[in-house]
Amino acid sequence: MDVLIWVLVSLLAMVAVSVTTVVLIIRALVRRARRNRALTTAALRTRAQFSSGPRRQVLRLRIRLDEVLASGRAAADLAARGDGPRGDLPKLFRRIEHEGAALELQLRLMESEIDRGVLTAELAAAGHRVEQVAGLVRRLRSAVASGLEGVTDDMLTELRSDIDREVVALHAGVEELRTLNGRDGPAAPTGISRPTGTSPTGIGSTGTSRPTASTARDKETRS
Repeated sequence: MDVLIWVLVSLLAMVAVSVTTVVLIIRALVRRARRNRALTTAALRTRAQFSSGPRRQVLRLRIRLDEVLASGRAAADLAARGDGPRGDLPKLFRRIEHEGAALELQLRLMESEIDRGVLTAELAAAGHRVEQVAGLVRRLRSAVASGLEGVTDDMLTELRSDIDREVVALHAGVEELRTLNGRDGPAAPTGISRPTGTSPTGIGSTGTSRPTASTARDKETRS
């Protein structure tokens, strides 16, 4: 009997441990899914497609707010990692993000509203707040873009000057190389050279003359 009881207790303990492990894993997955912005946005879009009336408009405002904050977060990260002037832009975005989080909570509260009349009345004010956050993010992104453009323009101008100097130096080196090759090359021939073995008068280089036709006739007359 005691053995049976210990077996049952062991089985119950194993089941309890397994259930607890599964619950903890599911909670961790849910938290990770909530932190994943892509999954959150996809879930909101899906819910907005299958919703209707004012609740659908609330979900659209949540999607709009999420996209606006993601855009501002990307700009603030670029300003923090870039070489340009950043000033208080990251700090200002943290303030915008804080206000956006408060607005997100308000939209969630509106989503649970069961009175359609109250929900419809609050939609206009909530939409105006979302557009205010969007305007602030646009101005922040414009400031970041201006800083990056200034740094980029300066770097491109400096790079263009370096390339121009290199091109001028390269042309000068090519011209100097051509000049040196012209000085060191062989002289061009000025005329047709005569054979060294004969002279213009028919006398070779050895001093002996060749017999001509007049000399042969003189010899015949004398004989």
